[in-house]
Amino acid sequence: MTASTPAPETDGRRRAAAVRRRAREAQIIEATRAAFDRQGIGEMRIEDIAAAVGVNRAIIYRVFTGKEELFALTLVSYLDEMRAALEAAASATEVPADRLAAIVGAFVDYGVRYPAFVDCAQALMRRRGEDLLLEISESALFRLGRAISANLNILTAALEGLGTPDPVLTANTLYASGLGALQLARLGILVTELAPGVPTVGTISPDQVRSHLVSSALALAGAH
Repeated sequence: MTASTPAPETDGRRRAAAVRRRAREAQIIEATRAAFDRQGIGEMRIEDIAAAVGVNRAIIYRVFTGKEELFALTLVSYLDEMRAALEAAASATEVPADRLAAIVGAFVDYGVRYPAFVDCAQALMRRRGEDLLLEISESALFRLGRAISANLNILTAALEGLGTPDPVLTANTLYASGLGALQLARLGILVTELAPGVPTVGTISPDQVRSHLVSSALALAGAH
């Protein structure tokens, strides 16, 4: 017995439903990001997102597997936007060391402008890989991985241009350490010792963090 071919009307309804689902997903992600940019991630709940979109929380769970998947795809929105900034920085110069400096600088500038991007990225990085596989659909995890790798590829190419050993590992290291340094830029404070055993607090600006990360990247890459 051969399987019956779906009627054209059925195919049309499925396509229309898929289009509606993608539109609703984009609407929810846009509202989530707007909420993040306005008030940070904090203790953001699904109920808060649903209220921002103007839908019942059940609608959120029809589109996403849960809060972790919604956060992951919101991070994809940030990463896609940041990729454009990194590409522009990379294309601004042909000098390898200057290109790396421009890319790292653009990364810092983006993170300072959108601190919720840093929070979102770090929140997901704290999760174990096997946990993410259980909480996020395979398609969403693929989209997240593709967005991260697209940004890392820009950095990796710049490192390759400098002849950096293991540019992939170096790019991943710079990305992870850069996220931590961006939190330092947000806090704006440094802890040090005024005297042995006597702590004191100093200040640091985003520009200082930017300069430090650029210098560290060039040193790690072996640029002279």
